[in-house]
Amino acid sequence: WGVVSSPFDELAEGVYRRRYASLDLNIGVVVGGDGVLVVDSRASHSQAQELRDELADLTDQPVGWVVNTHWHWDHVFGNAMFPEARLWGQRECRNHLMEHGEEQKAAARERVGPEHAHLIDEVVITPPEYVVGKARAIDVGGRTVTLEHMGLGHTNSDLVVMVSDAPVMFAGDLVEEGAPPGFGDGYPMAWPDTVDRLRDHIRGVVVPGHGDVMDAGAVKTQHEELTAVAQACADGLSSGRFDPEVGPYPAESMRTAWERAKLEFEVRAEG
Repeated sequence: WGVVSSPFDELAEGVYRRRYASLDLNIGVVVGGDGVLVVDSRASHSQAQELRDELADLTDQPVGWVVNTHWHWDHVFGNAMFPEARLWGQRECRNHLMEHGEEQKAAARERVGPEHAHLIDEVVITPPEYVVGKARAIDVGGRTVTLEHMGLGHTNSDLVVMVSDAPVMFAGDLVEEGAPPGFGDGYPMAWPDTVDRLRDHIRGVVVPGHGDVMDAGAVKTQHEELTAVAQACADGLSSGRFDPEVGPYPAESMRTAWERAKLEFEVRAEG
């Protein structure tokens, strides 16, 4: 695979993850015979350049593909730094960045604060050019990487990245280790079923968008927690009363899930 030394964790032959301290973000790397596929591009141009520099130490193969697991800024704001790569994302990832990318920049600027705002200001919003509806397989040279949209969850655009010849799955923020899942743009009523479908594909290591690697048991636990959240929201919708203190996650997360569940219910009712 043309690999030399690197700070990446090798999860299988030619399959790596890099866990960055900034935002506790995981980046995936699949080295094939025709180039490198990168999962997510980090949160700014400077962070993406750091990733590129480390990739050069990992392998002499060029970056041929970048996959966005969803449209959140911390996963996609480095896209412009990979101009030579085919940039892939779920259809709604492309749509959201095209329609709301500048709004995301403004929100990210607030998030990072004045000291780091210049890092966001320099970001050029770069939506995926190649889109996935439900699923797409990519040949990276001697191995196949499958991108699959398994349903609504953390966003409306989550992609799961699986390597055909390695027991490794990159799940994006559909699962999260070390913190509650983020419900701010989520679909808490549909999310458990999506993770249930994800579980059917686990063959070994699961790399979440943030935190340490997980196994099937850890994903099962999170599925049970997400199911409990959905049930609490369903009970609240049927009774008109919701108690954020009842549930598997802190009250703040439960409140956010409840607000999103109400929107989810309204959209379904209108549909």
